[in-house]
Amino acid sequence: YILKESDVVTYDGSPVVVCDAIVPQKIPIDVIYEDADVLIINKQAGLVVHPAAGNKENTLVNALKYYLKDNLSTYGGDSRAGIVHRLDKETSGLMIIAKNDFAHKEISNQFKERTILKSYLVIVKGTVQHDQGKCDQPIGKGRIFRKRMIVEHSDGKNALSEFTVIERFHEATLLSVRIHTGRTHQIRVHMKYLGYPVLGDLVYGVSSPLIDRQCLHAHKLNFHHPRDNRQLSFEAPMPDDMTRVLNSLTAL
Repeated sequence: YILKESDVVTYDGSPVVVCDAIVPQKIPIDVIYEDADVLIINKQAGLVVHPAAGNKENTLVNALKYYLKDNLSTYGGDSRAGIVHRLDKETSGLMIIAKNDFAHKEISNQFKERTILKSYLVIVKGTVQHDQGKCDQPIGKGRIFRKRMIVEHSDGKNALSEFTVIERFHEATLLSVRIHTGRTHQIRVHMKYLGYPVLGDLVYGVSSPLIDRQCLHAHKLNFHHPRDNRQLSFEAPMPDDMTRVLNSLTAL
């Protein structure tokens, strides 16, 4: 709601909850690139990005606090220091970390303007027939399970994903998926909608004896440096657990 002249704003007087300071922790992080403004990491699967209720430790922010000390942007407060964008806990791959507020603002603007290229390696259940395709369907919160996202045409936010087949297997396909928007669980929701759920995804996809997390890896990242506007491109190789899945499948 945008305030208008003569509107009255009231505050109920509830006490402000002050969170404890985030404790630095020596947690291994895979640094791909670093300079005075940004840090590029290859996040491991199973690592939560930032603290939340009931989970104040053992997150990426705790690790960043140890590695970078106070050299992190302050947008989002102490619990989200340096965090410009997120990956799900069980998604691995490339992330941009802002080391100061200037970098955070500039990179956030690139995300807002959709000039950052992000592509993922994804293993889905089923043999995808088309070599290329897209899903241009809005995404919103589920009406019953509010933490689960769905394709929602009435009040969902626009979302666009494009995919290219890399290799087909019996009952599975390796895809490269580029997302043009950054909706929560976008690839997982879109691939389920298309009939090819992400392998190992217990929420939107199908469980697999071959892996204990979703087969989703942020593989490529392309953006402009916040300070001098030069183009930066990074790649993170497929992690070992997803490679083992592919090695156990039979190619067509």
